[in-house]
Amino acid sequence: MMGAGTKIVIFQTAFLGDVILTLPVAQALRRAFPHVRIDLVTTPQAAPLALHHPAIDNVIPFDKKKSQRGMFGMLDLAHRLRKNNYDVAIVPHRSLRSALIVRMSGIPMRIGFASSAGRWFFTHRIPYVPSRHEVERNLSLLSALDVMTAEKEIPAVYPDAQEVKAVEKFLFEQEILSPERCIALAPGSVWNTKRWLPEHFAALAHVLAYEGWTVFLTGGKEDAGLCASIAAEADHKNVFVTAGNFTLLESADLLRRCKALVTNDSAPLHLGVAIGIPVVAIFGATVPEFGFAPYGDHHAVVEIKGLACRPCGIHGGRVCPISTFDCMKRIDVPTVLAAIHKVVNEYSSTKS
Repeated sequence: MMGAGTKIVIFQTAFLGDVILTLPVAQALRRAFPHVRIDLVTTPQAAPLALHHPAIDNVIPFDKKKSQRGMFGMLDLAHRLRKNNYDVAIVPHRSLRSALIVRMSGIPMRIGFASSAGRWFFTHRIPYVPSRHEVERNLSLLSALDVMTAEKEIPAVYPDAQEVKAVEKFLFEQEILSPERCIALAPGSVWNTKRWLPEHFAALAHVLAYEGWTVFLTGGKEDAGLCASIAAEADHKNVFVTAGNFTLLESADLLRRCKALVTNDSAPLHLGVAIGIPVVAIFGATVPEFGFAPYGDHHAVVEIKGLACRPCGIHGGRVCPISTFDCMKRIDVPTVLAAIHKVVNEYSSTKS
């Protein structure tokens, strides 16, 4: 029985998008057990996602690639978790390191996937079903606690008043007087073969601006140069580069004000879903069947079906393996524009 003194830790230190798709686990737990303590171990980059989240009591950053890398970092974190006396560990991340750390922490109930590299360190192993969405796969871990979720559990993030104020200040300074006519484009990705062509993004931004939309080119600091070059090619006063100018939750609040987000198969896709706007997701090297398509309603996926070379990898790659890049080159601007109009109209009709 999960009483008020029960302590649960969720361990997810994968990519930013993976962390967003883990938030429904905390949300479902909070609804099932309102009085337990729920903590989240994640990367320093993803930690802000859980700030202000009503389902999460405490965030424990694990800097596995820098200050806490290697065995000493693992031991340090395990020692910290042991002192917290957790009763349950839930581990969606299928890495050996994650499983080993919760085992070294002495947590009595350890729940993870049967396909995890460290599955032998878990007390409860749940089947990983490739055909399901990642949100649903993660939620399936809760079956070990007899927690069932009948409805779709959409991830949610919660910008606070300070983050909202930062975005409002930007809109005022840029004299964006009609924020209800905004659309965001997120052209970046860690993997090049996941990126729709920059010239296509530029052409799309140009067309949207001439339709009367204010266009935000969004992303992290690593995307700022790409977004700047796209804005220069789009050549319109209503196209703004916001990549690198906002924190993670400030970016979420900026997206909240938009009518739609156009993005590659990358973290912004899931941030857009979590903040509650329609998402048009462009898939190239990867496929929605992997379980990482926009979750919920009023979204769209744009892809070239029927290519024998797709998918060419789980995460994409740096170059097209067969040097054609047909999966992205053949996705044209009119197709994406039509998808935007469709999701915006559908979503608007539900709000009227």
